Amino acid sequence: MPLSQARVLAEQSGLDLVLIAPTANPPVCKIMDYGKYRFDTIKKEKDVKKKQKVAEIKGMQLSLNIQDNDMAFKAKNVKKFLLNGDKVKVSLRLFGRQLANPQLAFPIMDKFYAMLEDVAEVTSKPEQNGKQITMVLSPKKSK
Repeated sequence: MPLSQARVLAEQSGLDLVLIAPTANPPVCKIMDYGKYRFDTIKKEKDVKKKQKVAEIKGMQLSLNIQDNDMAFKAKNVKKFLLNGDKVKVSLRLFGRQLANPQLAFPIMDKFYAMLEDVAEVTSKPEQNGKQITMVLSPKKSK
């Protein structure tokens, strides 16, 4: 319909004439309450933002001479973080003479991961960065 007729129709019904597709031939318009439309779209965006979860990166420190019961306690805490949906950065710091044999730390990291295999997957494998050996664990994706 012609633009003038659409404007008259929109004024009679007390609504707005909104241009939907200006590049189309002929341009497409819609008669609607624009204020209500904007309010609804903003409300939907807020709901979507509210429902999404931002994953935090938690940290856990280990040492080269950690005992089994200490490791189990730390694994229990890391399991809580993972079940909560957070990623965990596990780091093992080497001191003094331990730096001469960093290969002794990798079995400890593997043992720690073995305690968490049921809930975690390795995002980044254990690697040495200076005096630290770090790995990142993330929650397993449920099927």
